[in-house]
Amino acid sequence: MPDDGKMTVRDPEIVTFGCRLNTYESEVMRGHARNAGLENVVIVNTCAVTSEAERQARQTIRKLRRENPDARIVVTGCAAQIDPAKYAAMPEVDQVLGNQEKLQPESWGLAPAEKVLVNDIMSVKETAGHLIGGFEDRARAFVQVQQGCDHRCTFCIIPYGRGPSRSVPIGAVVEQVRALVAAGYTEVVLSGVDITSYGPDLPGTPTLGQMVRRLLALVPELPRLRLSSLDCIEIDDDLWRLIAEEPRLMPHLHLSLQAGDDLILKRMKRRHSRADAVAFCERVRSVRPDMVFGADLIAGFPTEDEAMFENTRRLVEDCGLTWLHVFPYSPRPGTPAARMPQDNAPFRKERAARLRAAGETAVARHLAAQVGRTATVLVEKDDLGRTEHFAEVRLGQSFAPGTLVRAAITAVDGAQLRATPLTHSEMP
Repeated sequence: MPDDGKMTVRDPEIVTFGCRLNTYESEVMRGHARNAGLENVVIVNTCAVTSEAERQARQTIRKLRRENPDARIVVTGCAAQIDPAKYAAMPEVDQVLGNQEKLQPESWGLAPAEKVLVNDIMSVKETAGHLIGGFEDRARAFVQVQQGCDHRCTFCIIPYGRGPSRSVPIGAVVEQVRALVAAGYTEVVLSGVDITSYGPDLPGTPTLGQMVRRLLALVPELPRLRLSSLDCIEIDDDLWRLIAEEPRLMPHLHLSLQAGDDLILKRMKRRHSRADAVAFCERVRSVRPDMVFGADLIAGFPTEDEAMFENTRRLVEDCGLTWLHVFPYSPRPGTPAARMPQDNAPFRKERAARLRAAGETAVARHLAAQVGRTATVLVEKDDLGRTEHFAEVRLGQSFAPGTLVRAAITAVDGAQLRATPLTHSEMP
């Protein structure tokens, strides 16, 4: 450590904000930076989904510069793609890379010729399947299968950071998953911006379900597969069959619902109704009774009144939702919703808190129902892991990250389960 007490970064350090796709892309960048021989570089992979995410990114950039006065700081991700000038103007930033450029090996030269390298993301037509060997400090691996979005929800700025929807060919997905399993990973999460839009741009126009079915058939050694956020109105027949019949597809689906009131859904320009969401969850449970649902929900969308909000709150019970990602509405400049009346702004945080409270009640109910059951726990660190249903659990003894441990659930401790690992003779 230098005499002034400041930390000097040698191996490329990456700070990641936002979604699972960003997590995957951070590992791609880590590989490119290492292959380029870069040292003392800090990469900030930003998110633009809310103004708070951007505020945290800018705050982190300033903190990183104070801690690493001699490091090269590169800012990328959705926020940098949408407004590169804002980040290039920060004195702490040495270079800004767009979402396309960050994944290209040639962008990671030792001496950047330009401070800003950001392409028109709407011109990008293909998404490459990048091979990565693993994920630092993670038990599960994320694999990109789709990129971008062709929909235009009125609250969302992400299509302008990610570009049009495009899919990774099935062969590349299989190759990546096979390599990760060979490296020791026992759980893979398929990720993208809108993964239920997978396939129309590929030869033969495969669906998401067809791709997942082929993946599981071609990589039989993969024990566990998860899907990232799904649009409930776009589930194809093959995916329905997999939900019903495939035990390696984990019984936990995360849904992009956003709201539970039909008028708000219409103003959001969503493609499903409240009844569609409820019917989807009922159908899933009819074929897979142990399925647990997570969901994204927005509180305080413009024009939302108390009755409309109550429809969203009741959706937690009507759909049987458990794991909630709740966001107070955040106006994003350039989106139609930002031009709508913002009269309910004072209620956003309070409504978000009420939604989170409903989620906490649902989690407590789910955890209590697990006591006395057995689960296969994926160990993430020491004695901490997650069940098939994504509940956090303490095992009472340490295992290597990525180990699958059969355990008996014995108690609930706050928001965690307690469990006892089973011996082979105790296993059912």
